[in-house]
Amino acid sequence: MLTKDIFLDTETAFALKTDAEIEKAYWLFSLIQKQPLVKLGTAVANFALKHHLPVEGIIRTTVFDHFCGGVTEEDSLKVVEKLFSKGVYSVLDYSVEGAQTEEDFRRAFEMTKHLIEFAGKRKEIPFAVFKPTGMGPFTVYEKVSAGQPLTPEEQRQWDRTRERYYRLFVAARDNDVPVMVDAEESWIQKAVDDMLEELMLEFNKDKPYVVNTLQMYRKDRLPYLEGLFDRTRSKGVKLGVKFVRGAYMEKERERAERLGYPSPICDTKADTDRNFNAGLRFLMDRIDADPLIYNGTHNEESSLLLANLVDEKGLRRNDPRVWFGQLYGMSDNITFNLAKLGFNTSKYIPFGPVKDVMPYLIRRAEENTSVTGQTNRELRLLEMERRRRKLV
Repeated sequence: MLTKDIFLDTETAFALKTDAEIEKAYWLFSLIQKQPLVKLGTAVANFALKHHLPVEGIIRTTVFDHFCGGVTEEDSLKVVEKLFSKGVYSVLDYSVEGAQTEEDFRRAFEMTKHLIEFAGKRKEIPFAVFKPTGMGPFTVYEKVSAGQPLTPEEQRQWDRTRERYYRLFVAARDNDVPVMVDAEESWIQKAVDDMLEELMLEFNKDKPYVVNTLQMYRKDRLPYLEGLFDRTRSKGVKLGVKFVRGAYMEKERERAERLGYPSPICDTKADTDRNFNAGLRFLMDRIDADPLIYNGTHNEESSLLLANLVDEKGLRRNDPRVWFGQLYGMSDNITFNLAKLGFNTSKYIPFGPVKDVMPYLIRRAEENTSVTGQTNRELRLLEMERRRRKLV
C-alpha cells in the first residue's frame, strides 16, 4: 500500500524547475502567505492594468508564468511538452472570465470548440474544459434552476446556450475528446446538471464525452451522484464525473444566511473530506460500469486514497477511466510523484492575455491564503528542495 511518503520526493516533484525557478517559486509563495500583501498587490495590479501602466511585463515574468501556460494555446505548448516529458498530461483552460454579452459567449464558444479540435490532435491533451457562464447569462441559468418562467428574450438566450453546449459535444465526439464542464454556484447549478444529464444520454453511449463537475463540499452531491449513476446506467450510458471540493464557500454561506435558507455547504472541512472520499469510493466500487473518474484535488489524502483503490481493484495504474489532476503551479509533489508511479496525472493549464487572466490569478492568490496549509505546504516542499540542491 502506498503511503503519504510518496509525496515527499521533492527531487521528482521539482525535476523540471531550474534553481532560479525554485527560488522564484519560493519567493512567490512567501508573498502569497502574507494576506495583507496579497490584497495590496492585487489592488495595485488591477489599478495599473486598468490605467494601462506598464506592469504586464512584471506580472508575466512572476505570477503569470508560475500559474499560466502562456497567452495563447500555441504559446502554452512549450509547457505542455515539458510536462509530458515527465509523463504528465495537460488540460488547457482558457481562463478569461466575466462573459456577459452575446459576443462574449460566441467568442468563448469558438475558443472552446477550437481547443477541443486542438486537443484532438495532441496526445498530451486528453481533455477539454469550459465554464457554464462562459456560454450563457448567469441570470438565465438562475431562473431556469429555480423553475421560473423566462421572458421571450431570455428563452432565446437559453436556446442559444443549449445550442452551444450541443455543438461543443458534437465536436467532442468527432474529435474523441471528453469535455469537463466546471461547476458553478449552487443556485445556478441545477440548470447545468439537468442539461448535462440530458446530453449524457446522447453522447455518452460509447464513451463519457460529457463530464460533469461535482463540488463535494455541497451536502447534496453524494445523493445526487448516486441517483445520477443509477439513471445513466439504467439507460446504458457511461457516467463522467470530475470531483472537486468547491470554490464558492464564503459566497454560498453568505447568500444562504442573507436569504434565510439552510447553507448547502458542509459544516466542517472533515465533513467535506468524507463526502469527497465517499464519492471516489462509490464510483470505484462500480468501475465495471466504465465511469470516467477525474480526481481534481490538491488534497494528499484523497489522492492517496484513489491511488490505493486503483491498486486494490487490480486495475492498471494507467487505466483510462481514472485520472488525477492539479492546477499548474501548485501541488507538483502530488502530480509528478503519481506520474512517476505510473498513474494518469494532468495539470490544468490556464492561458490567455495577461490582463484578461488577472481575475483568475487574483483568485488563485486569495485561495492560497485562505486554504489552511496550502501555501505552507508549498513553502515547506520548496524549502526541502532548496536544501537538497544546497541553495540555502
